[in-house]
Amino acid sequence: MLAEHFELIEAIGLNLFFAFIFVFIGLSINDVMKKNDVPKMGRFVVYFVLFLGCAGFIAKGIIQYVWESQGVG
Repeated sequence: MLAEHFELIEAIGLNLFFAFIFVFIGLSINDVMKKNDVPKMGRFVVYFVLFLGCAGFIAKGIIQYVWESQGVG
């Protein structure tokens, strides 16, 4: 059974790894900004850019899923 679902397990593991990395980067950036007293506008910009990076991976996953379900990819 494991050999049959290896690709699915690999995809889920990779997505969880990316989620962990984004959370870890967010916590690291938060710690650095708190220690250096960054203004609220600067924090907003940094979190917005981090969110855009995360949203890009989510959009890629959605587009990939739609294309594969339609037989394009």
